[in-house]
Amino acid sequence: MKISIACAPGPQTRALAERAEALGYDRIWLFDSAALYEDVFIHLAQIAEATSRIGLGTSVLVPNLRHVMTTASAIATVARLAPGRLACAFGTGFTARAVLGQKALSWKFTRTYLEQLRGLLAGRVVEIEGRPCQMIHRPELALPRPIDVPLLLSAFGPNGLAITREIADGWMGFAAPPERFDWAVQMVTGTVLDPGESPQSERVVEAFGPWQVGMYHATWEWNPAAVPSLPGGQVWLDAIAAERPERERHLAVHRGHVTHLSQADRKALATFGGQIPWNGWVDEAEAIRARARQAKAAGTTELLFVPSGDDLEREAEAFFEAVGSAGI
Repeated sequence: MKISIACAPGPQTRALAERAEALGYDRIWLFDSAALYEDVFIHLAQIAEATSRIGLGTSVLVPNLRHVMTTASAIATVARLAPGRLACAFGTGFTARAVLGQKALSWKFTRTYLEQLRGLLAGRVVEIEGRPCQMIHRPELALPRPIDVPLLLSAFGPNGLAITREIADGWMGFAAPPERFDWAVQMVTGTVLDPGESPQSERVVEAFGPWQVGMYHATWEWNPAAVPSLPGGQVWLDAIAAERPERERHLAVHRGHVTHLSQADRKALATFGGQIPWNGWVDEAEAIRARARQAKAAGTTELLFVPSGDDLEREAEAFFEAVGSAGI
């Protein structure tokens, strides 16, 4: 089983990639949410030039954020800078769309986008918005087509899984794969505790809290009326309401999403009185190792660690020491 790491593209990204390569991680994946993070392809290009071995990836690209030709050209650029090292995962864009005040894309739209992208990278003429399009870059200006970059899909329901089987090179999700895929990437969140460290320590709250509060963010998007039924939900909801008028409330909900805690997030976690029931991999190294073995047995071929907080290098080192160095 391969071991990889992911992060939001930003000021820490290059240093994290260099450290991850030195530790032995197989790949680094970068998020794609323009309202929250810096540009994913610019950072992939920087990593490509700063490293020599580690694989590069997008986790996950959201089709509507850029024209499919723009994505094809960006992929061609990174593929030239890092031959054979790039893979691109796509999704329907839950948070990246929600922070723009929009719902996730349809699978029909997402499938069409991937089919167009494959055609462009293959060098074919593709119909886009009713007109024929093609990558016509001169050989002095880009890699010759076809450009072979694996395309994965993050899918959970039956429609998405069916499309993944039909047109994708692999699957990505937040649990063990629901069925067997040759390339199955399981994203895991959490933090490795130091020996004897309390799972309720301030460090743990800062390192994993941004993922824990996702339950408020997601519930607000799916059914705002259900938020008060969550532990600390009314406190969180009141803080969000006080921060932004109703029409702008989605901006307060998703600020700092999966990277840092907002004030509303902190107030909600404080209601647990130091007894937060963590929903990720929050444990000492031996227990983390055992969970990694279970993931492998369940069909995961790549374990993708997704840390949060400010000390990403500490998180990367602790996780790889627990899992990657064990050769699971």
